[in-house]
Amino acid sequence: MAVACYNGCVNAHPLPAATGADDERLDSIRRQVLRGIALNREPGYHFAGNFLDLSYDPVGTDHTALSVDVAPHCCTEDGQLSLSGFAILADLAMAGAVRAGLDPKTRLATVTMSLQFCGLPGTGRLHARGLMHGFIAGAAGRQGTSTVAIRNEAGLVCNGAATFMVLKPPKGVELHPVPHRRRGEHPTPEIPGGRLRPDEKKVLAAAENSIAHVRTRGGSFVRHFWGVRAKHTPGAAQATVKNGPHIGNRVGHVQGGILLGLAAETADAALTPHWQLTALSSWYISPGEGRALKIRSKVVHHGRLVAVGRTEVTGKGADGARRKVFELMTTHAYRAE
Repeated sequence: MAVACYNGCVNAHPLPAATGADDERLDSIRRQVLRGIALNREPGYHFAGNFLDLSYDPVGTDHTALSVDVAPHCCTEDGQLSLSGFAILADLAMAGAVRAGLDPKTRLATVTMSLQFCGLPGTGRLHARGLMHGFIAGAAGRQGTSTVAIRNEAGLVCNGAATFMVLKPPKGVELHPVPHRRRGEHPTPEIPGGRLRPDEKKVLAAAENSIAHVRTRGGSFVRHFWGVRAKHTPGAAQATVKNGPHIGNRVGHVQGGILLGLAAETADAALTPHWQLTALSSWYISPGEGRALKIRSKVVHHGRLVAVGRTEVTGKGADGARRKVFELMTTHAYRAE
């Protein structure tokens, strides 16, 4: 069966189970996980961004530029950046543009995000350019607006827009400036004695489990690592994603880009591989917390050339009550023969 992807490509031959020739690829993924853990010991960022190895290129009040090299640790079966990785890149580029004119320690919460895919493959080195467009006038809270354009050497891959709310940190949590690391400037730090902390052991355990899965059954490491295993039923799909430090942000909630990517991949799974994701609009309603998140997607329109899906993510708050975390609307186009 062909594997659906967001940019209009179809991978008709998913990666087979790993053989001896794949050992180096899987070892390189494990090294990248450990690099992400080591880099994450510098406060101010989160594991997901460190794991992707995003590069903060020119950062200023006029624009913010980030880039990422699509590599085995972050690509799906067809060699493209995973949807979660893509959403993290877009989210951080737009948030960085808003934060550039604020205190570097400022906490931002994503309120809305929309992305429009142009059909080019998300491969190679992806460059995201975020632009700040000011704060919403008349709002009691400070909501910054920004846009992003993501390109590679083939051209424009995606553009998007988002709004971010300026928030105080949770009680008892000290925030630090996001480290603006650039490609090639930061070797992997040493972990004294190789001793991992409890949360770091959880990250490595999740990675080891995913590496073992790929070694025996093939597929994409990052798709398994970040928990996207949606079950398809006619016109719908659902998934349960275990929460943990491997998908958390600076305050322990599911990182906004990962949340968007998980929901979008579930929406994609509600349709057959004849359809490609072309656009999405999302609303962040409450923090992604609790032991697990439940994702449910339903096709609300199925035409000959265009389909529309609605996806809802729920979780349990500190009071144990289940509540809506995130809502997503997606548009899909029928693939050309």
